[in-house]
Amino acid sequence: MALRHAVLAALLDGEYSGYQLAKAFDIGVANFWHALPQQLYAELTKLEKDGLVAGRQVVQETRPNKRLFRVTAAGCDELENFAAAASKPSFIRDDLLVKVQTADRIGTASVIEQLEERASAADAKIELLGALLRQLRGDADEEEFLLHGERIGPYLTCLRGLAFEEEHRDWCRRIAAVLKKRLTIKAER
Repeated sequence: MALRHAVLAALLDGEYSGYQLAKAFDIGVANFWHALPQQLYAELTKLEKDGLVAGRQVVQETRPNKRLFRVTAAGCDELENFAAAASKPSFIRDDLLVKVQTADRIGTASVIEQLEERASAADAKIELLGALLRQLRGDADEEEFLLHGERIGPYLTCLRGLAFEEEHRDWCRRIAAVLKKRLTIKAER
């Protein structure tokens, strides 16, 4: 998947400025695709040049003018083609896993600390994703929303992000506990 597809998918929900798109990415898309704001601005420029998004200037009285972007018919066609193409399997590439692999030989205490920090960060993301899920479904319960909600795509990806963060937090806590226990046993010898 290219960044262009993630941007086009985010713009399906309406017209956004680059700033609003970056905020939307931060909240709803970041659980499956990471992009820096400057990458998003550059991608919007490319998408507009390719005719996949259309931008319009909005004059503001007390603030600088801004551009709002929306997906064009060609952008929807691009997403349609992307959705029809076979997906590549995902993979994990995480420097913390390399550190864990070396933990029984090098720097166990620092690895434990990083695992605990990662678990805390996952807790924070779990809270954010839970709030976003509640916001997306409004007053509806989850099953009702999934069956009758107008737009469930962002909700479904948020559910995946939540499951990932919960599993990641639990794994980090378990591995930190294992490494702590091994340190205790080693110290007692």
